[in-house]
Amino acid sequence: MTTQGRVAGFVSVKGARQHNLRNVDVEIPRDALVVFTGVSGSGKSSLAFGTLYAEAQRRYLESVAPYARRLFDQMGIPEVDSIDGLPPAVALQQQRGSPTTRSSVGSVTTLSNLLRMLYSRAGSYPADQPELHGEAFSTNSPEGACPHCHGIGRIYDATERTMVPDGSLTIRERAIAAWPPAWGGQNQRDILVTLGYDVDRPWHELPQKDRDWILFTEEQPTVPVYAGFTPEETRRALKRKEEPSYQGTFTGVRSYLLHTLAHTESALTRKRVLQFLVSTECPVCHGKRLRPESLSVKFAGMDIAEISALPLTRLNDLLRSAASRASTKKGADHLERAIVAQRITDDLVERIAVMLDLGLGYLSLERSTPTLSPGELQRLRLATQIRSNLFGVVYVLDEPSAGLHPADTEALLVALDRLKASGNSLFVVEHELDVIRHADWIVDVGPAAGEHGGQILYSGPPGGLESIRESRTRPYLFGQVEPRHRSPRTPRGWLRMEGVTRNNLKNLSVAFPLGTLVAVTGVSGSGKSSLVSQALVELVGEHLGHSPRSDEEEADPLGGENAPPSEGRITDGLGAIKRLVLVDQKPIGRTPRSNLATYTGLFDHVRRIFAETKAARARHYTAGRFSFNVA
Repeated sequence: MTTQGRVAGFVSVKGARQHNLRNVDVEIPRDALVVFTGVSGSGKSSLAFGTLYAEAQRRYLESVAPYARRLFDQMGIPEVDSIDGLPPAVALQQQRGSPTTRSSVGSVTTLSNLLRMLYSRAGSYPADQPELHGEAFSTNSPEGACPHCHGIGRIYDATERTMVPDGSLTIRERAIAAWPPAWGGQNQRDILVTLGYDVDRPWHELPQKDRDWILFTEEQPTVPVYAGFTPEETRRALKRKEEPSYQGTFTGVRSYLLHTLAHTESALTRKRVLQFLVSTECPVCHGKRLRPESLSVKFAGMDIAEISALPLTRLNDLLRSAASRASTKKGADHLERAIVAQRITDDLVERIAVMLDLGLGYLSLERSTPTLSPGELQRLRLATQIRSNLFGVVYVLDEPSAGLHPADTEALLVALDRLKASGNSLFVVEHELDVIRHADWIVDVGPAAGEHGGQILYSGPPGGLESIRESRTRPYLFGQVEPRHRSPRTPRGWLRMEGVTRNNLKNLSVAFPLGTLVAVTGVSGSGKSSLVSQALVELVGEHLGHSPRSDEEEADPLGGENAPPSEGRITDGLGAIKRLVLVDQKPIGRTPRSNLATYTGLFDHVRRIFAETKAARARHYTAGRFSFNVA
């Protein structure tokens, strides 16, 4: 390993053993752009995030009141002997944002706060309307949220058809599909027996008034329930006033659905309930999610919902133009508003400029964070940090170039240089060669992945890596890898789509060769994901009769991105497609109990093997006995 001697201005790590790191020592300069390189799984992130950032966070949290520590996503104590010279650290990781679509580009960057202040203090109010506070322009506050849809922008309701999809079934045969599948549904059926309803007659043969009461009543009668009794036995028990199993309270099916939707904290329960509801645009706010009073305030002729829907490039132009117009107006009141508008718009424009530099000008403030790629979200956080004016901080970044077109990489490097010039240190885990070449210092980890990695091969200026023969990074960084050449496959057919409309795609026609590896390219925000991950997936999935998306990993459906489905049609090639598999960037597990073995199904086989051992058979252990998810 090449390294410099211990001098002031270095972070010194001794005996790092986090994950696959092999008791490594390394010294890393501060006030520099340090790039951690190596193959995937070599131990780069274990050193940068699992060791350096985790230790910086641990030291900070020791100074925080215990009750406040619960608010932090703590990484745990790293396996390391000592770290000296470590400044406070900020992590900008490759991770999804908040699972609720109430989190947006505007909230992550705090631009929405400034915009609300702009409308509150410098907006054009209707005559006789009092000035509103900033909260009145937030869809997440009672002062601002539309009272009809509670700031969601859509309203949900249930119909007989959605709640009872098959009217030929009886209530006992679960005709009311919207009821809970387990005991909750059985409880409601038993209560209906007590109330005298015929649960063994096909639903469509029941009187309409009975069907309407069961589905739509707001009444909640409490009656005795005789669990397991037949209708005849129940009638007899009621007549004799026998002691019931318990007292049960009936809830109309629609009331149950709407109450569950509003109060459940389970994403899976909420998703199940939503399949029995129909969603329409809120008739009061027309999808804008704010009170009428808030929407009546204008700036540059637009309400705050309209201005939040503009791409940042257009918003930037509008703010500059509006500020210059306001400064020319006469009168004391106009002058005060002009000064306020000028100050707020100047701040907005400066913050937006950083985001434009990072290639994010195509985003709008209302864009929800679950729809962003991890790379986009990390660059948003990076833009926010550049404007924070902190200094003396270590920023630990995880592949900030991810999802960024090479044409936009230069802007990323400029942003990183701005952070460094402010007196900060940058520790960057990266594979992109342009970013690596820009480094002041390289820490190369390897030589391979997992148990074959975890060693520091080199720590020093970039040029010195050329002499490290075992480095997998060296040949790529110094142009010593011959490019692979192969003849492209001949397509077995074509998947043709016409009229594709989604996000910034407008009436597009496209043809994909089948039986080949197809790369869809373009600058960040050009519409690649809209075309492939959304339009193609939706249109093909619709024809195959299924949605390939992972049910468990969907964003909060209540938050409502409310984006219309992709428009377009497939004109050729569907006959050659039997299955559609979507591999996206969503995390594979929702809880710490999920791991590689459980996710892939490998653990099912492991449990069976243990259950078949002599000792397990002697003790009558089943495979479930070897699951940590079973009591």
